[in-house]
Amino acid sequence: MREAQGKGLPKGARVRKTDEFSSVFAFRCRTKGAFFQVFAKPNGGQGPRLGLVVSRRVERRAVRRNRMKRVLREAFRKARPTLPSLDWVVRVHTGFVDVDSDRVAGELMRQFGVLTRKCHAGLSS
Repeated sequence: MREAQGKGLPKGARVRKTDEFSSVFAFRCRTKGAFFQVFAKPNGGQGPRLGLVVSRRVERRAVRRNRMKRVLREAFRKARPTLPSLDWVVRVHTGFVDVDSDRVAGELMRQFGVLTRKCHAGLSS
């Protein structure tokens, strides 16, 4: 049972449908880091939303895939108030189960910063 209600990521802050994922991938605003690719697309002022893709090819064991998703969701939850209204999709390409969570969160924040500048520059031109 959860100890503190209201600390998780609400359903409205998640990219959930296949069409939503497809539109973010098709927008072609992306960056690649050591562990994952991050894609972004403006969402019309719905607030920042997160979608995660962690395939079995990256990590065979479900427990480890779930840990990766948990680390990414928590980093996004903490950064959410400072992020622009974009749909963010993180596609993991290298497992990071044995890597410190702070390092992964720092990498995610760096990529969010790069994409924020890149996507807003593309919209204004």
